[in-house]
Amino acid sequence: MQANTTSRLPLFCLLLALASLPSNAQTAGLYRIAGTVVNAVSGEPVRRATVAVLGQEDGRTILSAQSDNDGHFSLPNLPAAKYQLTASKRGFRTAFYDEHDEFSSAIVTGEGQDTSNLTFRLTPASVLHGVVTGDGGDPVANASILLFLKPHGHSPGARIAEADSTTTDDTGAYEFGDLASGEYLLAVKAEPWYALHRSVSRALSDGGASAALDVAYPVTFYDSTTEEASATAIMLAGGNREEANLSLHAVPALHLVVEAPRNQAGAVAQPELRQSIFGKQLSTETASLPGASPSGTTEFTGVAPGQYELTQGDPPRLANLDASVSQQVDPSLGAPIVTVSGTLRTASGAVLPYDAVLTLNRLDGPYSQEPVRVISSNGAFYFPAPAPSLWEVSAEGTGKMQGRPLAVVSTTAGSRTRQGDRITVRDRPLSLEVTVSEGETQVEGFARDQNRGFAGAMIVLVPRNRPVAALASLLRRDQSDSDGSFSLHNVVPGSYTVVAIQDGWALNWSRPEVIGRYLPGGIAVTVTAESGKIVQLSRPVPVQNR
Repeated sequence: MQANTTSRLPLFCLLLALASLPSNAQTAGLYRIAGTVVNAVSGEPVRRATVAVLGQEDGRTILSAQSDNDGHFSLPNLPAAKYQLTASKRGFRTAFYDEHDEFSSAIVTGEGQDTSNLTFRLTPASVLHGVVTGDGGDPVANASILLFLKPHGHSPGARIAEADSTTTDDTGAYEFGDLASGEYLLAVKAEPWYALHRSVSRALSDGGASAALDVAYPVTFYDSTTEEASATAIMLAGGNREEANLSLHAVPALHLVVEAPRNQAGAVAQPELRQSIFGKQLSTETASLPGASPSGTTEFTGVAPGQYELTQGDPPRLANLDASVSQQVDPSLGAPIVTVSGTLRTASGAVLPYDAVLTLNRLDGPYSQEPVRVISSNGAFYFPAPAPSLWEVSAEGTGKMQGRPLAVVSTTAGSRTRQGDRITVRDRPLSLEVTVSEGETQVEGFARDQNRGFAGAMIVLVPRNRPVAALASLLRRDQSDSDGSFSLHNVVPGSYTVVAIQDGWALNWSRPEVIGRYLPGGIAVTVTAESGKIVQLSRPVPVQNR
């Protein structure tokens, strides 16, 4: 039976028409994200980079593709939605599209949205390597190498922080790979392989024969200095491979004898000696010397000259010790370690009805310190031994409220209330009432320039009529997406101004006098306890030039 060619002709024509369509044509209601991956340093196309579309809510990969020899990529047949876009390739830093600090621009597909001409800039990873040698040029194996990154942004409280660590191999070599561009500091802590540390009494018994081997390496910073303040910064630009060699020099080790009294329960108050390297605390080993009296002693042996933090006595005292000679430490040295306790309350004055994680971050000094964390139960909290210092208090929910941020609005000690999240610990116990706000509202809007959505603007939500001390915990930031949209999360009830700044990422935006220049061009918004989950701005936020 002969086929009816007349009835098949329309289908044939349809298939022929579809075959003749350009490759970037879309099925009705579906859209495409496409563009070019380029080297952020050289501008050259990056071939065989993996580009992936991720779900905005769950971060799961929806679709991925590899860039061709010209760096072009195409991710077709996507429903209208908002997506995260990421790219990666060996030798480059994996990144989100138009990434700045912890922010990036999502890609919004839909009618009228141009998402097919993107330029995705990938920054080549940097490498830092070198060799650690001792006296005579011998390699130092198993040395601890600590890498620190200087802050490059202007986030409140940003300080030097540890970026990575490693150990040297048997040739004294080390290497850090996949590093971001930035300004780094390097420190080395090591022990001479031949060192022989003995207590004072044992050294006397052998006539001092071991003294020549009782040596230590001081912590050494690049470029081979033992002074932290004299450390030389290492600049890494995208794709750099930098060499940083360090030389260590052994010096006579110190002996520090510290009283170790017994408390009423008969337990020994064991002292602790710590060394801080750009804020990172490192403990020192101890060798205990039993005493004939209830008040014994502990001897720290093999101590390299340097700055230390000593906890001693009962009740404990905290002392900053400049160790340059062997000594018996005065037991009255230092300030008493105190407690900080209190209650978490809501803005209404009620005790917080669920458990929370409360964190203290030390603010004084140029370096990041490891935070101190406790769990508050039924609103009550207790920090056993924060050092006298300036601290920042932060809180978030736990358990069923896991991850819910709690903005610290004020702290009250006695009859004095202080706005903001800062407390000062002195030489006496501190009892506080900490007032928090749950901040569940999102403020949403659009950044526009010449009536068009503007992508990549820095969006800042700035509290109005608040003291400077309260700004840090209430400021919110975001980056506008490809259609200009943005969303500021966890906003506490209050009055605010929203500003949008082009290329604003290098601004010291946390300083009131800097961000204040942009406030007249911003949009006012008020959030109340009755505002609900989302507040939409009444009109677009105009983008201002930096």
